[in-house]
Parts: sequence; C-alpha cells; structure tokens
Amino acid sequence: MEPLRSAGSARHSVDAMARRTAALINVLTGTEGPEHLEPTADPEAVGAVLRAYGEVASDDEHGAAERTGRAMGALDPLALSADDLIEMREAALRLRTVFAAEGVDEAAARLNELLALTEGRLRLSAHRGASPWHPHLDGDDDGPWGEWLLASSALALTVLIWDRQRPPGGICASTTCRNVFLTQGSGPVRRYCSRRCATRERVAAHRRAQRTDR
Repeated sequence: MEPLRSAGSARHSVDAMARRTAALINVLTGTEGPEHLEPTADPEAVGAVLRAYGEVASDDEHGAAERTGRAMGALDPLALSADDLIEMREAALRLRTVFAAEGVDEAAARLNELLALTEGRLRLSAHRGASPWHPHLDGDDDGPWGEWLLASSALALTVLIWDRQRPPGGICASTTCRNVFLTQGSGPVRRYCSRRCATRERVAAHRRAQRTDR
C-alpha cells in the first residue's frame, strides 16, 4: 500500500469521522446551552479542529480555496469565509439534534431527515490519489464546507447507529457545558462529556445539599 494512503487511513475511519463531528459541533455551536448558542464561530478554532483531523486546503489555478485530502503534514492555510462558517454552523445545529435525541429510534429518525438533505449519491473517493479511499455523500469532492460537514457527519453517525444499535452520543448534562459527546462501549448511559464536568456537577450538588441542611 502507498505510504501516504496507509498513513491517512486512520483519519478516515468511522470513529475518527464521528470524533471530528462532535468536535466541530462543539466549536461551531457554542457550549452555553441551546438558548445561548453562539451566533458566530471563531475561524481559527474551527480551522484548528479541521487540521487536527487532517483537513487542509490549497489554492487551485484560479485562486479559489479547494478542500483536499492531503496528509496532515501539508498544513496549507484553511480559507474559511464568513459564508463557510455560517453554512457549517447551520449544519452543526442540524447534527446537534441527533445527539439530543432521547433514544435510538429518535436519533435514527433525525438522521434520516439529514440524509435526505445530502446533495450527492454514495460514492468512494480518493481525492485524486491524495487520500485513502473513503465514502462521500456530498455533491462534489471539493464542494462547500457546510455541505461536506453535514454529509460526512451524517454518514459517520449512521454507521455508528447501524453498528451499535444505540444513539451515537448525547449532550452533556452540565448546565455550564452542553457539549455533545460520543457514546463509548456498552456500559451505563453517560450524562456528562468528561470527568471534569461530572466532578463539577457532583461538587455543586453537594454544596447545594449542605446549604439546604443548614
């Protein structure tokens, strides 16, 4: 196997795509609860997540930004426009509803609605030999960022539900967080995105109980 494709295989796995989905939802929608979701997103923060998962961009011969599947070593500047960020945030808000679902049936129903919005037919792409073969559901390999985010994320979450027969994740129960998180394994249902949030909520509950006892 070609070294470039071998090195990039892991970042195109379903788990990696799902982790990227959760990270982008969180950076694009804010973490202060649904009623206070940030109206804008920091392009540097969004770009940092994209780079962390191997997404880079280059300029084509016409000077327009073109998304490619290059290896992570080729860190060209990501050209995210204001319109790109708006479209990506809209996609992230739609994807967030899957994590807010109460059970697997509701999550599947919401994913079916998102899959109906995708622009392309299911196909395999290697980005002209620059990446391992992986599935696409967007209209074009170099399509808009928002379209790519919705299609690739919906596809990854669909496979997780198919494989595990349970919701792909949830929304942190901490009122000061509200990040989405992925379900890991088959243990008890998680309520928090991290140990930090779980500990913070336990401490807060303990302090409330102490004040009530006084």
